[in-house]
Formats: sequence, C-alpha cells, structure tokens
Amino acid sequence: MNATKNIKLLATCQALLFTNNVTLIAINGLAGYVLAPSKTLATMAVTAQVIGSALATIPASLLMEKMGRKAGFQIGTTFGVVGAMIATIALWQSSFWLLCFGTFVLGGYGAFGGFYRFAAADSVSATQPAAERARAISLVVAGGLVGGLLGPALSTWTRALTQPEFLASYASLIVFSLITMLVLTQLDIPEAQANTSHAPPRKLAEIAAQPMFVVAVMASAIGYGVMSLLMTATPLAMGFCGHPYGAAAGVIGAHVIAMFAPSFFTAALIARFGVLSVIGAGIGLMFGCVSIALGGVEILNFWWALVMLGVGWNFMYVGGTALLTETYRLNEKAKIQGVHDLLVFCTTATSSFASGVLVNRADWVTLQWVAVPFLLICAATVIWFMSKRRKLLTAAKHDS
Repeated sequence: MNATKNIKLLATCQALLFTNNVTLIAINGLAGYVLAPSKTLATMAVTAQVIGSALATIPASLLMEKMGRKAGFQIGTTFGVVGAMIATIALWQSSFWLLCFGTFVLGGYGAFGGFYRFAAADSVSATQPAAERARAISLVVAGGLVGGLLGPALSTWTRALTQPEFLASYASLIVFSLITMLVLTQLDIPEAQANTSHAPPRKLAEIAAQPMFVVAVMASAIGYGVMSLLMTATPLAMGFCGHPYGAAAGVIGAHVIAMFAPSFFTAALIARFGVLSVIGAGIGLMFGCVSIALGGVEILNFWWALVMLGVGWNFMYVGGTALLTETYRLNEKAKIQGVHDLLVFCTTATSSFASGVLVNRADWVTLQWVAVPFLLICAATVIWFMSKRRKLLTAAKHDS
C-alpha cells in the first residue's frame, strides 16, 4: 500500500468535499431564509444536511467494512451528485422543502467523506506510533483549507450568475462531486483490511465506558456542535447587522481557513504537548471566540471570533479523532468510528437547527451564552481525565 499516495489523494478529496461544504455553509441559510414559510426555519436546509449525514454515518462505516474504502467513497460521492441536482431543481422551482431534501441527500456525501481521515489513519502501518496516525489525520483534514479559499469565492461569483439567486451555486456542486469521483479512481486502498486481531470484538458499551472514549467523543462532538451553532448563524447575523453578503462570505472563508490551516502543525503539537493539552487549547480558543463575539457586532468582531472558532474546532476535532484511534481494535473500528461520527453529526444537527431559531427569535449575543455551558462541561471532562492519567502514571512509577 502506498500510504503517501493515498494520503495525498484523500486530502484532495477532502478539499473537493469542503469546497462543496463551504459553499453550502455560505448559501444554505440565506437561500432558506428566502424560501422558508417561516423565517425561524431559515437554517432547516443546514440541519437537513447534518441529519442526512447522521443517518448515513453508521451504514457508511459498515458498508465500507464489507466493500472497502474505495467503493464506499465512490458510492458516497454519488450522493453528492444527486443531492446537488435536487437542490438545483429546488431553487428553480422555489421549493423550500425540496431544497431541504436536496441538502439531506448531500448529507450522505458528507457522511462518507467524513471517513477520509480514518482511511488516512488506516494507511499508516499498525507498527507506527500514534503520532504518525495523528499526522495522517491532520494532513487529510488540512485538505479542507482549499474549501476555505474556493467556497466563498465560488458562492460569491455564482450567487447571481443566473436567476433565481443561488441556482448556479448549487449547480456548481455537481461538477465538484464528479471531479471527486475521478480522483477516487486513483486510490489503491485494498478492498478490505485484513483482521489481524485474535481477540473477539468487545461490546459497544464496554468500549464506550472507557474514559478515553468519552473524552474523544466529547471533544469532537462539542467542538463540532459549538462551531456549527455559531458558524451557521453568522451569515444571517451579519445580514441582520447590515453587513453586505461579500463581508459575510469573507468571514466564512477566513473561518474555514482557520479550521484547516492549523492541520499542518496540529500533529506536531500533539506529539510535543500531548493530545489532551491540544484539546484543552482548542476549548480555550472557543472561549476566546465567545469573548470577542460578545464585544461587538462590527465586521472585525465577526472575523476574529470566527477565526478563533475555526482554530479551536481544529484542535478539538483532530485531537478527538486522534484520541479515538487509541480506543478500539482493528475488528472494532467500523462500529466505533461510525458511532463516533453519528454522535458528532447528531450534536451538529441539533446545534445548527437551534442556531436558526435563536438568531431569529433572540440575538447573536444569546448564541454565545448558549455555547458557554457546553464548553465548560468539555473543559471539566478533559481536566478530570488529565488528572486521572497523571495519577495512573505516578502510581506506575511508584510501583516500578
């Protein structure tokens, strides 16, 4: 297996996936606001996409266990093509619920694509240290940086290219999904990895009871959930504050760059300071985001808050994923990876829907305060686990 080639191809697929995703981030809430029968449903198209991802996650993981990563990714990309077609037709017909169905199907593409990072970790030999898996995960996640550059530019350029507004934006996503299909043909991942574990797979409850698993899932889920809560509302909140669409697209672009650019050094930080310290730094950055957002509603407030939110998400999500790979055996990975991503998507679906409701019925400031208790819970859990690990290490040294 050519691990380096696979990681590069998977990073390319990640770049194409997030070009789609960032474009959707920029336009779904605004298109929904125009078409929705009630303005409180403006972010329903965003939520439908996340629900689609949540429902497809475990089936995607189990399917790839049977058919292999390459075939699974090809099937997943088909959801991208079909979903973008449906969304395009929805704009043409000015149908809000058809738009939601289109983004729901697009969520299936995101669910399969979410396993690009795990496929990269699988490409690393089992004899390599955990830091190498973290490096592979980080490099693939870094591919999303391209989405931060292309997505906002694409949405801005295509927004009014044809009428009705956003029609060309959704149509452009069909092209990116088709390109992804072509890239995937070059993957040389085996159809299925051999199961070298002689121990029978443990029950899900036993694996989930591990403190390490709890911390990994909490870091990923709360990191993603808080990020979605604040990011989804940003284009709407900036519009309510009188800022132009171009400014909102620029803020989202800076946010997505901040989400993925740190991936070039996140693995090195994990190797140097430990995964729990990196997750903790991510939580701290998210608190910084909240503080800046509470400080005002100027464009710079939105910009800096969303940049800190992006970096915080990266540290929490990459850290949580890297920690998760230490909690399961090879014959348990499909089940555990699927459950992990299901919990992440369920959290994100809830937060994205709440985002639309709160930003319409309350305000931008209220959203920030909603995020605080979840960040506090996550911080307390990480501190508890760090203390638990330190005591175990101290006891082990004392016994030796």
